[in-house]
Amino acid sequence: MSIRPDRWIRRMAEQHGMIEPFEPGQVRAVNGERVISFGTSSYGYDVRCARQFKVFTNINSTIVDPKAFDPSSFVDMDTDVCIIPPNSFALASTVEYFRIPRNVLTVCLGKSTYARCGIIVNVTPLEPEWEGHVTLEFSNTTPLPARIYANEGVAQMLFFESDEVCETSYKDRGGKYQGQKGVTLPRA
Repeated sequence: MSIRPDRWIRRMAEQHGMIEPFEPGQVRAVNGERVISFGTSSYGYDVRCARQFKVFTNINSTIVDPKAFDPSSFVDMDTDVCIIPPNSFALASTVEYFRIPRNVLTVCLGKSTYARCGIIVNVTPLEPEWEGHVTLEFSNTTPLPARIYANEGVAQMLFFESDEVCETSYKDRGGKYQGQKGVTLPRA
């Protein structure tokens, strides 16, 4: 990048709709109440988690199979605070919708506030020309219930810009998660 990363992110969001809704600065409080920060940071963008969660349950004793995933393995919740059982996980999606440019690869890392509580955020890279809401996976590695806050920062997106566009983008390949909205379960 030839300009400061935070300026590059703002330009890409404002001119190309890369992130919607977009917050140009770091938000640390909403209506006077402290929140886990979100918005543009020095070298990335801190995303928020939406209110829809799918919390994993073993109530049906099914086998977790990425080629034949059983949706009844989840309990759906629409809430501001999600409680993840000990040694379990939940899926959610970002509030933000992304449109990744053809010359950009995006990597997501969990925020330290959650990592320090034993909550791991897992997201695969956002490939060039992928677009959609990002499905987030929260793993509770602790023996205690863990809390996730909707509409607050949960992970940071880092953007890697190339001097050239890729030969084949995610859109060119007709990727199966292109344009996903909300929490998206595995597709075979």
